[in-house]
Order: sequence, then C-alpha cells, then structure tokens
Amino acid sequence: MSADDRTPTVRQLRLVVEAEDYDAAVAFFRDALGLPEQAAFSGAGDARVVILDAGRATLEIANPAQKRMIDEVEVRQVAPKIRVAFEVDDAAAATARLVAAGATQIAPPTVTPWHSLNSRLDAPAGLQLTLFEELRDLDDRATLDGFGTDRER
Repeated sequence: MSADDRTPTVRQLRLVVEAEDYDAAVAFFRDALGLPEQAAFSGAGDARVVILDAGRATLEIANPAQKRMIDEVEVRQVAPKIRVAFEVDDAAAATARLVAAGATQIAPPTVTPWHSLNSRLDAPAGLQLTLFEELRDLDDRATLDGFGTDRER
C-alpha cells in the first residue's frame, strides 16, 4: 500500500502555547489576527484555555540547510526552532494590522524564491510568526524548478 492510499489517522494539528499574558495573547490572535474562537474552557485556580480555529493545518519539516535559507530570505538572522506561519490574503495589510496590535516587525513583507510574500513578527506568548501570501497557486508552483514532492526526488 502506498502512502497515498492510506487513510489519514490524524484529524487535527493543535499547537498548544503557554502565554504568561493570556488576555493579551487572546486579543492578539483572536481579535487582531482574526482566528475564530472554537471553544474556551476554564478551571480551578484561574486555569483558562481558548481554542482558536486557524484553518487548515500543515506540519512543515525542514532540514537545517532549508531553515537557514528561509531565515536568510525572511529575516537575515537565525530564528527560534519553532515558528508559526499563517497564510493570509494580504500579507502587507495583515502585517500592519498585527504591528498596530502589539507585534514587533522583524522583517517587512518580502517576495521569496518560493513565490510568496512573507513577513516576520515577534508576537505575544513568545511566538515568532511568519505571515505569508501565496503569489502563485500550488499547481503553478509545482511546475517550477525546485518544487514538487519528496516522493518525486
């Protein structure tokens, strides 16, 4: 059986982030970035969690050379081991909106070699974010040199 024939066993990717300033993080990610609230729970001792819908999730695994290349393109510095990337419709507008909401811009929207417009931000809860706007669709990019799947290599 090939990998393409298997039924996926994972239904959702959930990234759990501890935020010292919970209210500021919720305001930033829910209200400024616009991630809809899916559920919220509270418990004893002021325990609180909110689950925000971030759309389709992917897990991007990069080798060290690729990570260095991405960092060089996006920020020209070494980034933390974990970075959260959000696809948005308008990277420039979303970057400006999130900076106004308290993020620190590390790098402005920049056209990348993989044909997206990416910015880099320091956000609440100690997260580094990439906002990206795809400038070409996946089918179009798949025809370009360097694009494809690992199975094709």
